[in-house]
Amino acid sequence: MTWTSSTGVVVRDLVPAALRRSWVSAGHCPDRDLYSLFRERVAAHPGRTAVIDSAGSWDYASLDRAVRWQARLLRGYGPSDIIGVDVPNGREGVVAELAVAAVGGVAVHLPDGVSPVAGTGSPVASTVITDVSEAVAAASDPAREAPWSPVAVDPEAPARILVSSGSESTPKLVAYSHNAFAGGRANYVRAVHGATAVPRDLVLVPLASAFGSFGAAITLCRWGGTVLLMRRFDAAAALRVVAEHRPTHVFGVPTMLRRMAALASTVDTSSLRAVVSSGDVLTPEALAEARAAFGCPVINVYGSSDGVNCHTATPEHGVGRPDPAVTDIRVVDGEICARGPMTPLCYVDAPELDRRHRLPGGWVRTGDEGFFAADGTLHVVRRLKRVVIRGGYTISPAEVERALDGHPEVAEVACVPVPDPDLGERLCACVAVRPGRPAPSLGQLTAFLRDRGLSRRKLPEHLVVLPELPLGRTGKVCLPTVTRLAAERHAGGRRDVVGGGEA
Repeated sequence: MTWTSSTGVVVRDLVPAALRRSWVSAGHCPDRDLYSLFRERVAAHPGRTAVIDSAGSWDYASLDRAVRWQARLLRGYGPSDIIGVDVPNGREGVVAELAVAAVGGVAVHLPDGVSPVAGTGSPVASTVITDVSEAVAAASDPAREAPWSPVAVDPEAPARILVSSGSESTPKLVAYSHNAFAGGRANYVRAVHGATAVPRDLVLVPLASAFGSFGAAITLCRWGGTVLLMRRFDAAAALRVVAEHRPTHVFGVPTMLRRMAALASTVDTSSLRAVVSSGDVLTPEALAEARAAFGCPVINVYGSSDGVNCHTATPEHGVGRPDPAVTDIRVVDGEICARGPMTPLCYVDAPELDRRHRLPGGWVRTGDEGFFAADGTLHVVRRLKRVVIRGGYTISPAEVERALDGHPEVAEVACVPVPDPDLGERLCACVAVRPGRPAPSLGQLTAFLRDRGLSRRKLPEHLVVLPELPLGRTGKVCLPTVTRLAAERHAGGRRDVVGGGEA
């Protein structure tokens, strides 16, 4: 299948069509578009609570009124359009995303408010939704019901573009079909829900993230549950939501869960059936703290925006066994590769990424080294890509290094992770200064990086100034030595408190 947007973006499905149809025949994919699935949920239980956020709660009927009103405002856009979403993380984001589905378009949330561009330099999106206040007002007024005729959409056509957090020099845009979202991704969420018939999911991560992308498209459209959202994560506030609104599941990165666990003894968390961790390595310490604090299973998800997933409630024994309803996994020359009902179509307007990260037949290369144990459990040995993961957010050291290479005081630079008890890792810039030049401060370096467009979350939080960077036997900078020096200098989680973003 090949799909071309009104802005000239070409999306090709790299998985053989016959294989896609076999997953439909096996019942792994519903062969329905997201909005028709949502309308089915509305018809089945209009009075059930759909969304809870800081502004209160909406039932399915109210949410659908808002979605239809917003869809009416998108008149003129349709199945050939990619539509950006740049609204707050709450009911606004849900309305915008479902309205795009209602007109048959392809939704792309814009992290940090930045609209992605195609390889040609032209915008990916035909338009961007920045205000849904009119639709929100319509939700509480049945008299403002907007009639809407659903648009026929091929379930194998693009539905959503996920924006990776940037393990490469620039974030990757990953195109998913309706079937991949409502099928493979939905199946992993259902497995996490277990026997819970009507889930109430507290999603601590943004809807714009790959991890949080299931909130509207799966919890609401596929499983008819309730999604609880926060504008911005705060551990105490999240626990108040747990106590007041009684979610069955909490989804967050390990840093969020550890911060909540430290305060959990002050509130009632007995409604929780499971706590779900993804986006970063769940350390044994974090696992033990979460289990003790919440008194329920802690499920660890090994996955990415590229279409990889394996999950388990016993992460101390590996990352789980592949579920064929989600994705098959195999190890090729030591590297973990995945392909299954949740596999995305391709990278958007980036054939070089497809060549680098996809194998023949649509298999996705993870960049992670791993192996299968005798019992079929997958184990991840290490990441083959050089990244720093700060509270679930992936940072490319190479991107920061390239930007700092242009600083007038910097002769050499290497950016490395420093272990952190709260966020897992923080980024440290290790620099050698040009002869006769003053050593820059951390604040000067981060200001320089901000001027060059780096987002706050990618800025280094530690600085080490060296006479020269140590070299290995090949003449390259010896990263293990630099990493050790940075860890020794900033041991114990001590930080220079400049730059960085919220977890």
